[in-house]
Amino acid sequence: MDLKDIRQLIKMVDESNVDEVRLEKDDFKIVVRKGRGFVTMQPSPAQPVSYQMQAPPVAPAPVSPAVTAAAAPAASEAPAASEKYHEIKSPIVGTFYTSPAPDADVYVKPGDSVSAGDVICIIEAMKLMNEIESDVSGKIVKVMVENGKPVEFGQVLFLVEPNK
Repeated sequence: MDLKDIRQLIKMVDESNVDEVRLEKDDFKIVVRKGRGFVTMQPSPAQPVSYQMQAPPVAPAPVSPAVTAAAAPAASEAPAASEKYHEIKSPIVGTFYTSPAPDADVYVKPGDSVSAGDVICIIEAMKLMNEIESDVSGKIVKVMVENGKPVEFGQVLFLVEPNK
């Protein structure tokens, strides 16, 4: 599906009385919703490889270790965090947003309970707003990225304490 097809799909949804359209084909999934002002594109479980290929192969490599090194002191504060908490990671490269609009309430904050499938943030990529959904039910422990900051593929966005 190319940009022309996506535009046609958006136009058709806009001109119809349908509120939402979900389209899945092979490893591609798109959701178009009326009245929300953005399109959601999400990879299916087999998709992460293509997102990795879209990321610049050389530029992020030096940046990622520096970020990891800077985050090392925070990791030492809670060494068992990776074992106790579930990490929700970015499926794409883009800009992280905690709310659907600058003046809107955040999707989630530390202490909030979430269910699998709940929208927890948006990542803007190539002028498309991608809703990121929780893949686990539990309690948000920590938001790992500041609002409006760039994120890389596979970067941890949230720590969630899973329900037992």
